[in-house]
Amino acid sequence: DPLSVDAVLIYAQKGSGRRAELYTDYTFAVWDQGKLIPFAKAYSGLTDAEIRRVDHFVKNNTIEKFGPVRTVKPKLVFEIGFEGINASTRHKSGIAVRFPRIARLRPDKPIEEADTLAQLREMLEVCSK
Repeated sequence: DPLSVDAVLIYAQKGSGRRAELYTDYTFAVWDQGKLIPFAKAYSGLTDAEIRRVDHFVKNNTIEKFGPVRTVKPKLVFEIGFEGINASTRHKSGIAVRFPRIARLRPDKPIEEADTLAQLREMLEVCSK
């Protein structure tokens, strides 16, 4: 069974190929001491209708642009599934997840209830044993 966490969408970038005009590449964050810390990027898992919905959200909730990436208002929560978790010195969160993908949108969950970096660290500890 894959591992999963609830995370907040913070960045989006346009896809490629048939999705080149849609925002389909997403960066997700978890809470750490009251701040959202990026921990994973995911590109798959949503239906075409969900992609259009998120694309609309991104276009209407952009805070800033830097290159092809848009920072969005932190309002959407997603369940992110992944195959494994490791410590990482390359990532700001100190965590790297293996094969992240979007499991589902979580419109029922406010961003304040998204998971925390401490929860990811606990998951790492359990999975490392």
